[in-house]
Amino acid sequence: MISFGPMVRVFVATQPIDFRKGVHGLVALVAEGVGKPYSGDVYVFRSKRSDRLKLLVFDGSGMVLATKWLENGGFAWPPVREGTMPVTGAQLAILIEGLAEWSRVVPRDEDESCLNRLVLLAIASVFV
Repeated sequence: MISFGPMVRVFVATQPIDFRKGVHGLVALVAEGVGKPYSGDVYVFRSKRSDRLKLLVFDGSGMVLATKWLENGGFAWPPVREGTMPVTGAQLAILIEGLAEWSRVVPRDEDESCLNRLVLLAIASVFV
């Protein structure tokens, strides 16, 4: 399973692309419209068929292009519209696995989760 850290920014292109495009063509698409291709952000592209995706990311030393296609079924893509859709690293991992539930994963607010841990520690210390 491919995983990314919690701070990674991921953008899913909601419009299908010509899947014959390689690294240079996808870098040009990103530069023309959705972002900065050499920023370390992950860009996800979909094909006209719902069973294929490409990931484009700059890892600090070069561009990485990964392709995945499902043998059975298809990916659960967001509705086709203009632009991109930001998702979390956890949502991306679920999308890559071909699971439809990726859109149900709600990102946790780090400040809120830290506060919850502090509250739990305070409660636990009362009972000790």
